[in-house]
Amino acid sequence: MAAKKTTQAAPAGYAEAMTEIESILSQLDSNSIDVDVLATKVERASFLITWCNERITAAQLTVDTLVADIEFEESDFDEEDEDE
Repeated sequence: MAAKKTTQAAPAGYAEAMTEIESILSQLDSNSIDVDVLATKVERASFLITWCNERITAAQLTVDTLVADIEFEESDFDEEDEDE
């Protein structure tokens, strides 16, 4: 049986997502979570983890691009010094 897809609200930011994930994990660890909301909480945590991973990947790509640009600019600068 396939899981029913629901539209999830995106968190305001990474820190908010991590706080919500930690809250859900705490509820799951306490064994006090109502079985009727268990699947919903796990689904939300899964969504948030995926959302965070996407943000980390995007940030890594941005950093890699910026570093590559800096290295390229430095190599251009070094070539200009050698020409003089």
